[in-house]
Amino acid sequence: MASAQHNGELYLPTDPEILKEQNYYLNLLYDFNQLRPSDSDQRQRLMEQLFGDLGEGCYIESPFHANWGGHHVHFGNYIYANFNFTAVDDTHIYVGDHTMIGPNVTIATAGHPVLPALREQEYQYNLPVHIGSNCWLGAGVIVLPGVTIGENTVVGAGSVVTKDLPANVVAVGNPCKVMRPISEKDQQYYYRQRQIEWSKIQLKKG
Repeated sequence: MASAQHNGELYLPTDPEILKEQNYYLNLLYDFNQLRPSDSDQRQRLMEQLFGDLGEGCYIESPFHANWGGHHVHFGNYIYANFNFTAVDDTHIYVGDHTMIGPNVTIATAGHPVLPALREQEYQYNLPVHIGSNCWLGAGVIVLPGVTIGENTVVGAGSVVTKDLPANVVAVGNPCKVMRPISEKDQQYYYRQRQIEWSKIQLKKG
């Protein structure tokens, strides 16, 4: 049953063994969401217990919601997730370094068959999600099961990502589609006609 959970096959998430392990992480997640922002050391310890992998410098605003408490979430380094991040992590979610996740974003790995007779029996399938490094998912973005988003890509607020997106693009809409590549213009303007004053920018090394 556990292997079916992670290989895309139909399975029953109500299996007692699955529920027992899942509840362990959900209890830890409950504890995490009760902490004050100033409880930084305790927040960090709980995140390390919750996540499948947790790189350096990651921060998640509370509340954080996850089907498995983040147990199947794999964060690289310096990832920030804003309020109400929802990880439907019934199987694995991989997020690369320096990616920013806006408020009310949902990354979902779980789906249910269209056939009513199977849904009535509570069958489910899961497909992993891969998000590259240095991406930005705007507020309210929804990423569906099995999707891969390439590095450096920006997904506009409110978009529903139903299919893979390449690297180095700006993509928007429902369903989400590539609007344009990231270009030389983005080296001159950070928002519409607001110019980047490079003399005032401090770039980190490495």
